[in-house]
Amino acid sequence: MSRLGNLGHRLHRGEIAYDFVGKRKLWYGVSVLITIAAIVGLAVNGLKLGIEFSGGAVFTTPKTEMSVSQVQDKIADDTGGHQAIVQKLGSGAVRVQISDISLTEAKKIQGDIAADLNVKAADIDPQIIGPSWGDEISKKAFQGLVIFMVLVTIYLAIAFEWRKAVAALIALIHDLTITIGVYAIVGFEVTPGTVIGLLTVLGYSLYDTVVVFDGLKESTKDITKQNRYTYSELANRSLNQTLVRSINTTVVALLPVAGLLFVGGGLLGAGMLNDIALSLFVGLTAGAYSSIFIATPLVADLKERAPEMKALRKRVLAKRAADARRGEDGADEPQDAALADEDGEPEEDDSHAGAAVVGGQRTQPARNRSRNRPSGKRR
Repeated sequence: MSRLGNLGHRLHRGEIAYDFVGKRKLWYGVSVLITIAAIVGLAVNGLKLGIEFSGGAVFTTPKTEMSVSQVQDKIADDTGGHQAIVQKLGSGAVRVQISDISLTEAKKIQGDIAADLNVKAADIDPQIIGPSWGDEISKKAFQGLVIFMVLVTIYLAIAFEWRKAVAALIALIHDLTITIGVYAIVGFEVTPGTVIGLLTVLGYSLYDTVVVFDGLKESTKDITKQNRYTYSELANRSLNQTLVRSINTTVVALLPVAGLLFVGGGLLGAGMLNDIALSLFVGLTAGAYSSIFIATPLVADLKERAPEMKALRKRVLAKRAADARRGEDGADEPQDAALADEDGEPEEDDSHAGAAVVGGQRTQPARNRSRNRPSGKRR
C-alpha cells in the first residue's frame, strides 16, 4: 500500500487525526487576512473587464509577417488613448482588441490600422460590441450567480440543516471573493470564460463540502444518546476520514487546469485560455481549503451553540472528570500488595484488568473478588 493510501486508511480508522476543528480560530484568521488582501486588491486595481462587459471592438487582420510588438508599435497612435491588446493567431493573422470605444471610434480605428499595416480596410474583420450589450451581459451574469447561491442554500437546508447551509454559503462567498481578488491583483481580463470558470469552481467547492457534510451527518447521528464525544470531536473525526479523498480529488482536478494556465496560457501564449484557467486554478485551491478549514469548523461552531449540544458537552466533560478521579484513586492503591486466599497463596491483583482510556485518563473497573473466596472467616 502506498504511503498516502496507508495514511488515508489510518485516518479513516481513527488511528491518527489532526485537530482541524480545535484550531479553527487559526484558520479563520488566515482566511480573514487573505480575504482582506483580495478586497484591497479589488479596491485599488479594480477588475479589467473584457469587451463583452465594457463594450469595444475586436479587429482581425489578414495574415501578416509582423510580430506582436511590431503591430503594437504601428498602431500605438491609432487607439485614441485606449489600451490595445494584440494577439498573434495560429493562422498568422493578428487580433487587436480595444475596449470601451464607440461605433464611430471603431470605424476610424479600423481605417488607421489598415493604413499602418498596409492592408485594405475591407480585409479587416471588425466585431463591435456596444456598452449597452455589455451591461446586459453583466446583469445576466450577476443574476445567474445570485440564483445559484439561493438554490444551493435551499438545497443544503433541506438535505442537511440550516447551519450547514449557512456554513456552505460562507465558504462559497469566501472562494468567490478570493478568486475575484486574485484577478484584480494580477490584472487578468474578465471575460465570459471567467464567469464560466467561477461557476464551475463554485460547483466543485460545493461538491467537496457536501461530501464532508454527508460524513458528518452520519457520524453525528443520535449523538445526544451517548456521552463520550462532543459534536466538535465527532466533526473533526469525520473531517479526518474524508481528508485524503478531498486532497486526491483536488490534486487530480488541478493538474489539467495547471496545464491550461502555465503551458497553454504561459508558454504558448494562448491568452483566451488564461481567462478560464486562472479562475479554475485559484478557485479549486480556495474551494479545497474552505471545505476543510472553513465549512466544517463553522458548522461545529454553530452546532455547539445549540442547547442540546451544550448539555452534551457538560455530560461528556463530567464523565471524563469522574473517570479521571477514579483513575487517580486506583493509582493511589498499593500495586504490589498480595491478597492471600484461604490457603495462604497470594492472589493476583487484577485492579487494572479491563481498564479503558477515556479522555486521556485510565478508568478502573469495579473489583469483586469475593467470588474467589469461600464464605466464612479467614484463618
